[in-house]
Amino acid sequence: MLILLSCAKTMNATSAIEVPLRTVPLFIKEASEVALQMCQFSVEDLERLLRVNAKIAIENYKRYQSFHSQEAFDCPALLAYTGIVFKRLNPKDFTDIDFLYAQEHLRFTSFCYGLLRPLDTIHLYRLEGDVVLPDFSGQTLFSYWRIRLTDLFINEIKANGGVLVYLASDEMRGLFDWPRVLKNVKVVMPEFHLWKNGKLSTIVVYTKMARGEMARFILKNRIEAPEDLKSFVWEGFEYCEEFSDDKRFVYVLGMK
Repeated sequence: MLILLSCAKTMNATSAIEVPLRTVPLFIKEASEVALQMCQFSVEDLERLLRVNAKIAIENYKRYQSFHSQEAFDCPALLAYTGIVFKRLNPKDFTDIDFLYAQEHLRFTSFCYGLLRPLDTIHLYRLEGDVVLPDFSGQTLFSYWRIRLTDLFINEIKANGGVLVYLASDEMRGLFDWPRVLKNVKVVMPEFHLWKNGKLSTIVVYTKMARGEMARFILKNRIEAPEDLKSFVWEGFEYCEEFSDDKRFVYVLGMK
């Protein structure tokens, strides 16, 4: 079973957590080229392209300008990202065996690095998938990565039992030829909803928290079979047979 999570927009430069090893991202050359092209944008460009305020644009301008220097901070991806999902994944109590298991069974999407393993060391960055880089012939980063990631991603899922647990955001499907992924492997897509006024509703922050908690549940319990995901329970969210099928696993809070 392979788990897919989205990268986070917030990042740490360093971490005090010890890991058993550090690895080099599979697409380190491509990431270097992406960052090199991002260096060409001004602060004002970044403010527009990344849809951020001036402070964040300045911060990321400095990140890209120093991306290739020997002084650039790097950190394992699992510890570098600090969004809600990663806070709930909570690797602070991971053993060396947990980290190594995660290295085999967990992947993160990244608009800069393509596809990351937990112990791949990465630099600080911020990026969006619809950015068009100067030398990419009008391609968005979605298009750029799609042709590079799809075959690798399918092969990695097959090597992990042929099952993908998709806990990433919807937009990340654009990094892959998604119809080909669905054709070649089994994809389980967990959803997390509240039962309110007689219907399902979604609160984004709960969804993000639950995704991190489910990823942790899978890793800590070495879950390999989709059926075993149905036992996942968190803060009142429980598997609901009524709204689920063999691909869409729905967890609901508040039906009882």
